[in-house]
Amino acid sequence: MATVAHLDFERAIADVEEQIGSLRTLAGERGVDVTTELAALERKLNGLKADTFANLSPIERVGVARHPRRPYTLDYLELVFTDFVELHGDRQYRDDASIVGGWARLDGESVMVLGQQKGRDMKENVLRNFGMPHPEGYRKALRLMKLAEKFNRPLITLIDTMGAYPGLGAEQRGQGEAIARNLREMAALKIPSIATVIGEGGSGGALAIAVADRVLMLENSIYSVISPEGCAAILWKNATARDKAAEAMKITAVDLKRLGVIDEVIPEPAGGAHGNWEDAAAAFKEALVRHLNELRALPADELRRTRWQKYMGMGRWRHAG
Repeated sequence: MATVAHLDFERAIADVEEQIGSLRTLAGERGVDVTTELAALERKLNGLKADTFANLSPIERVGVARHPRRPYTLDYLELVFTDFVELHGDRQYRDDASIVGGWARLDGESVMVLGQQKGRDMKENVLRNFGMPHPEGYRKALRLMKLAEKFNRPLITLIDTMGAYPGLGAEQRGQGEAIARNLREMAALKIPSIATVIGEGGSGGALAIAVADRVLMLENSIYSVISPEGCAAILWKNATARDKAAEAMKITAVDLKRLGVIDEVIPEPAGGAHGNWEDAAAAFKEALVRHLNELRALPADELRRTRWQKYMGMGRWRHAG
């Protein structure tokens, strides 16, 4: 994994990491024993990470969710699953690289996995369209969902998108219809399904692969109908009011768990998933296996009934008059 970039609120953490690196370099060059000094700095670093990430504001969690070194779908496919075989195309127009998916094994069990994929550099972001799917991406996702249902295999989706691509071509090819169809079809699947927000969960572009039996969120991910910047631009006519918008929108995992929108918050290692991919993946895997074991015990009719009740039970209804 490449060197981790640091956000503004991580400057103190970066300073201690730099001290640790310098001390190790000095020890290597001069052959001196710095075990005691390193242990003290490591304790200081761990404390700083724990304190910093335990008290993040909503807008700071937005920064973590968008971190360029945060694990993406393909990273979790490598760390959590085995024997991944990617499937391509929607059988109508083309293959959309912003959504990847295929067969894989989770703890030895065959499952269908799909998710949005961002790029690490400009070339890859152009290929992946910055993780914003076209309608053919959602049609590919639906094809894989129905394939999983055909073979009675669980479905696992990973959500990480700013939203569906809003370009003219995408609209001409039926972006809204593709998303709406996925919502309907996911709600009626006869197989266990788990959706996890691993980074950004933006609007209908996220929801199109998130109508699952269980919806999980990594601790520092976000899930909302619009970005804080977009909300601020609409309500306050100023995108710089994004801090206020992020607070009001209740987009963090803890807020959404309290509101009953998601089912579980998966803890991230101190310092965030971008600082320790392996521990983040281990926590993610444990949650997936546990929820799948619970869902596997339910017959198809019970899955569909409880799924319907889950989504119909969200929010509050008011009748005028």
